[in-house]
Amino acid sequence: MLSQPGVVVEIHFLLLSMAITLIAAALTVPAGFGLATMLTPVVLFWLPPHEAIAVVAIIHGAHNAWKLKVLRLNVDYAAVKRYGWALVVGAIIGAMLHSYIPSDPLLLVVGLALIILPLLSITERWTNFRLPESEDRIGGFGSGFFGGLTGHQGALRAMFLQKRLPDKVAYAATASVLALAVDLTRIPIYLIFEGATILDEYMLISALVLSAIIGVKLGKVWLVNWQQEKIRVSILIAIVASGVLYIAEATRGLGFW
Repeated sequence: MLSQPGVVVEIHFLLLSMAITLIAAALTVPAGFGLATMLTPVVLFWLPPHEAIAVVAIIHGAHNAWKLKVLRLNVDYAAVKRYGWALVVGAIIGAMLHSYIPSDPLLLVVGLALIILPLLSITERWTNFRLPESEDRIGGFGSGFFGGLTGHQGALRAMFLQKRLPDKVAYAATASVLALAVDLTRIPIYLIFEGATILDEYMLISALVLSAIIGVKLGKVWLVNWQQEKIRVSILIAIVASGVLYIAEATRGLGFW
């Protein structure tokens, strides 16, 4: 860990982590989700699962706040209202459970979420199935719950939001509001349970927050010029691959092999 006494900071690995964060932050502007998924494996090299998820939440929140600042004129607030209170309630419940689940089971949940949620997103796109607008609160609760529990809220949210907002800029802007609402709900809960450990990682957090904010500027350029489909497919492949690795690590820690 960066801040423990007697531990030498691996500057090259820190710079690599910052580079990965910058690219991930840029990619997730047009994709509308994926930052926590891509960033969690990086932070897990520094921290155990509970602390890693909490640190990623802070970086995720800063990224979404800055993205909202850049894209605020394109937010569809009618879509935000459809998610309503369910998003926040789900995030509270998920964040509370996060603090009570041991590390290996939590890592297993993260791994399963990384596989199942992207596959749900892909299936929805293949079948052209559209969930009715009356079910948005269910999607909001589910997105908030998984966001609070593991930090992976975007794939489920995209199932409900993307077809509501075919305009890619409006989608990206609105997704940032919903993600920020989850982040602002779960971060205080994480701080209550993991506060001292999280704050000890101020160097890592500061470096990755800076990279995430810079990534928003690059992502705005990509949002205009790149095809969203190609970015989404690349992110989904990386998400599922990470999920497989997490499940392998968790099952090993639980003594399954």
